[in-house]
Amino acid sequence: MNLRRARDAAIIPGLAIVLALVFGSLIVIFSSPLIFGLDLTLPLVAYKALVEGSFGSFGAVISTIVNAAPLILAGLAVGVAFKAGLFNIGAQGQFLTGGLAAAAVGAWLAHAPGPVAIPLALVAAILVGSVYGAIPGFLKAYTGAHEVVTTIMLNYIALYIVAYVVTGPLRAVGATFARTPDVGNASLPILVGGNGHLGVLFAFVAIPLAWWLLYRSTIGFEIRTVGAGPDAARYAGMRPRLLIVVTMAFCGGLAGLAGAGEILGLTGFMPAGYSTNVGFDGITVALLGQAHPIGIMFAGILLGAMRAGAPLMQIEAGVPAQMVDVLQGAILFFLTAEILVRYLFRIRAKSAKVAELQTVASSYGGQATPTQ
Repeated sequence: MNLRRARDAAIIPGLAIVLALVFGSLIVIFSSPLIFGLDLTLPLVAYKALVEGSFGSFGAVISTIVNAAPLILAGLAVGVAFKAGLFNIGAQGQFLTGGLAAAAVGAWLAHAPGPVAIPLALVAAILVGSVYGAIPGFLKAYTGAHEVVTTIMLNYIALYIVAYVVTGPLRAVGATFARTPDVGNASLPILVGGNGHLGVLFAFVAIPLAWWLLYRSTIGFEIRTVGAGPDAARYAGMRPRLLIVVTMAFCGGLAGLAGAGEILGLTGFMPAGYSTNVGFDGITVALLGQAHPIGIMFAGILLGAMRAGAPLMQIEAGVPAQMVDVLQGAILFFLTAEILVRYLFRIRAKSAKVAELQTVASSYGGQATPTQ
């Protein structure tokens, strides 16, 4: 992506972040104990603590990266699907089923050598996540069922599958609460700091892999062509149905890998009430990153930093850590509001579609694809 295109792509996300910070400042000011005095400095204190808690020390940076890693993988799971014209709302379900598979295989191989247990648990998570992603892809391709509807339903199914398995067949004997047994030797090794586990590297390996897949491989070209125009892809001899299934399976594998990283790298087991919203947060990451792997990386780091800095913000400024969720929701609101405006006025959205069609058409004609 050249500098001009990178700048243009960053304008809307940048404005969304600024507007979210302004909105958050107003919430902090008007909900503070000094409401009648309007403590205008409180937002500055809160944001300063947020930055210090995420980048103010080596440990804070590690915490930011650890929080960012699953968000990046989930963001890629949503963003790659975007490129194929698909809205993968099901990253949460793929994350949960992948994590459950890792927990099950990890518990089964808890006493096996780490070099054996870890790869098998990771492969299980990727495969299960891929299958769970391929299901809505197949339904979309061969029955016309909208992926938004099917993935939402599959999210609920995944949630209850986890609850059933963890409280029943896989419940740890003697545990004080419903959870799977410890994964033992299948735990990912700590590389740095207190929780900087090996799984963090998965996200930063997946970024260049996804970029290469989308912009330097034949299948990536076909994925983007299907996203730009399925009829044109079919006319060019491609198989849109197969590409939809393969794309959703790939995205499901990424989300499943994110789930494995959380289970094998942090908790060491899966509790019955495992309710992290990594999969849903991946939607925000993908939108904020404009569905581009590099943008998704920066968006994931931003949201990871907000999570890492939230406790210090609560301690130093007295602002509840949940303010981070408010900021994230505001960012998503302003991003989607911009998309809604494009849709209503049909101007910029049409030009963006034409630009994508021109990109894939020039590539099909044998010219180099513009650098992304």
